[in-house]
Amino acid sequence: MHDIETLVIGAGVIGLAIARALALKGRDVMVLEQHNLIGSETSARNSEVIHAGIYYPTGSLKAKLCLEGKHRLYEFCAENGVDHQQIGKLIVASSPEQLPELERLQKKAIENGLHDLVFFDRKTLKQTEPELACCGALWSPSTGIIDSHGFMLALQGGHEAHGGQVVLNSRVIGIDQITDGYRLLVDTGDGQTASLTCRELIVSAGHGSPGLMEGFASADAPNPFLAKGNYFKLQGKAPFSHLIYPAPEPGGLGVHLTLDLQHQARFGPDVEWVEPFDYEVGPERGEKFYAAIRSYWPDLPDNALIPDYSGLRPKIVGPGEPAADFRIDGPETHGLEGLVALYGMESPGLTSALAIGDEVARRLD
Repeated sequence: MHDIETLVIGAGVIGLAIARALALKGRDVMVLEQHNLIGSETSARNSEVIHAGIYYPTGSLKAKLCLEGKHRLYEFCAENGVDHQQIGKLIVASSPEQLPELERLQKKAIENGLHDLVFFDRKTLKQTEPELACCGALWSPSTGIIDSHGFMLALQGGHEAHGGQVVLNSRVIGIDQITDGYRLLVDTGDGQTASLTCRELIVSAGHGSPGLMEGFASADAPNPFLAKGNYFKLQGKAPFSHLIYPAPEPGGLGVHLTLDLQHQARFGPDVEWVEPFDYEVGPERGEKFYAAIRSYWPDLPDNALIPDYSGLRPKIVGPGEPAADFRIDGPETHGLEGLVALYGMESPGLTSALAIGDEVARRLD
């Protein structure tokens, strides 16, 4: 007999969504979280944007799960009272040379099954967002913002309502395969260690997933990289009522403007490769933000940006490499019965979380 039927390592938004999906199917599920609260790393340090599903390669897990997850997420928020707003997004071309990129994006969206993007010309934009300076834009009506912590609390509540448990201050420091399952060595934070056995194991540990799986040769765990994203807050009231994204550039989506649920504006994230963990936002990085932002908002005042916060993307490719797809490796990939490992669960992980939970359940079934 095992101590628990199914163990999930990591109580971020994806781990909680997986645990809830499995508990809804009648499994006995426990989530182990190394910190003293849920979702305190990647899940708590992002733009809190509900993505439409525009940018990702057609046929990729990111494209499929983002589109499916977005619809599920809006329904979940409405049913569970999670604060959110479907405020829409404008992807803007600051010069005529960027207009072909907007055409390419619209075609990519259609290939991915997203058919609601609309092109706005300069006149329409002046009526929609008078402060914008650009030649044209794509309007994405299904983009939104969400209270990510409220979402995670609702996931935890759904998980626990179906008999699940979330155990905090429990850092997994070792995994061994045993007969018909797995044994985990857990640091309980008080100088003690505990041993737990399970029949099924989900490794959804964000930055920690590659390290936890490196002991299994067949897992072919990727090398982890840390790509820091810095955010700067706008002092004063934002002149915009929608999210504003520049046309994509090689290596990223550019410095974009997002709004929180109180409509306070922030800019970011940029990309800063770091090692080890470092959440400090250096004020000097803000200097590069001004020129980027003024390409579409020339009236940004001097000294209007102040350091806000940062997050670390759990990358599985390094600088200069093409962005990787989500990796959701089940027994069909590594041959380890009853085990699913998730790697590189960066954006659009928050938007995709409910769809990822169902995908993991399918892999186990």
